[in-house]
Amino acid sequence: MLVNEEIRAKEVLVIGPNGEQVGVKSIKDALTLATYASLDLVLMNPNDNPPVCKIMDYNKFKYEKKKKAKEALKRQKATQSELKEYRLSPVIDVGDFETKLRNVTKYLQKGDRIKLTIRFKGRQMAHTELGLEVLTKFASRLEDLADIQDQPKLDGRVMTMLLVPKKDKK
Repeated sequence: MLVNEEIRAKEVLVIGPNGEQVGVKSIKDALTLATYASLDLVLMNPNDNPPVCKIMDYNKFKYEKKKKAKEALKRQKATQSELKEYRLSPVIDVGDFETKLRNVTKYLQKGDRIKLTIRFKGRQMAHTELGLEVLTKFASRLEDLADIQDQPKLDGRVMTMLLVPKKDKK
């Protein structure tokens, strides 16, 4: 946005600090009005004929614009749950299984979605039912916290399943 002396138009439509239309003025008169009000002349719409300028505190305007953008980003992040991926093994040990279960529980309580993957190596491909067993056991242990969005499916050497946090039914 162009401010004060940066504006190169000969005549501009001036809008006052309270939103009232002052009228079409020469750029020199508009700058004088802004100076008397101890504010800035800001070019709002350069494509109009004549271009539209507003008398305002430009630094305050920039600050509020940045604040609104930050707030919008915060709201966007709040509504958008993250996707966390956990890799399991078809021959996972009890301790590892419990540890991953605890970690997944924390993320589900925060509202994140969980993608569980099992990669089969070598001859494990002959026993994909073991991987399916691990995923269903994992999902059944979390049934009070999560719903299965995507059932376990095998894609090449990788079996995946997607869990989403349960919605509170109050």
